[in-house]
Amino acid sequence: MTSFNLMILAAGYGKRMNNLTHSIPKPLLKINNKELLRHNIDFFTNLGCKKIIINTHYLHDKIQHCIESYYSDRNIILSYEPTLLNTGGGIKNALCFLGNNNFIVTNSDILWKDNNSADVLKFINNYQQIETCKLLLANDNNFEGLKKSEGDFKYEDNLVTRWKKNDPYLFYTGLQIINPNIFKLIEEVSFSLNKLWDLLISKDSLQGEISRSKIAHIGDINAFNQFKDN
Repeated sequence: MTSFNLMILAAGYGKRMNNLTHSIPKPLLKINNKELLRHNIDFFTNLGCKKIIINTHYLHDKIQHCIESYYSDRNIILSYEPTLLNTGGGIKNALCFLGNNNFIVTNSDILWKDNNSADVLKFINNYQQIETCKLLLANDNNFEGLKKSEGDFKYEDNLVTRWKKNDPYLFYTGLQIINPNIFKLIEEVSFSLNKLWDLLISKDSLQGEISRSKIAHIGDINAFNQFKDN
């Protein structure tokens, strides 16, 4: 089994959940009576994850309480952001915890299930060989929950580019492999991962892979209601 470090992105406000996140951070919303964050932690721990970094901002204390209550014996570090640093900035800010080797990043609003295990293990196999960044993508039929009316990316010859009209619909699953050296490309402290991906696309160096299993994105209140009692 592959050993790896993982970062879970959990700092956002979860505004698309409407009133559900007024007093509860989105990662602590429960699906099948278990917090999304705990679904993530347990799924990746079972796949061989040895160290987890979670970036936090909104209602940070509640996420801290959850970790202390359920995972006091695990190697889990909270990277608190007094000011939101966006997705890319949040990861860059946590590099001191993640080390110099490649690592895995997941969005906390993906509901990873047992049927995703084989796909994810295949995706992260030999992950240390990735020289820049590699994204796990899903086609339209395998991406459930919140998704845009347009695709996210195009995938061809193991490389990822931006989706254009008439391209097949491919969506980002929230899972990626990152080589920490790519953050040398951006000097800013706060920035979106999209900026980093576009830089890599311009260099023909953003890699990808297609998921064969269904991925559930709990991105808004409709998706939450769809999956909360499944």
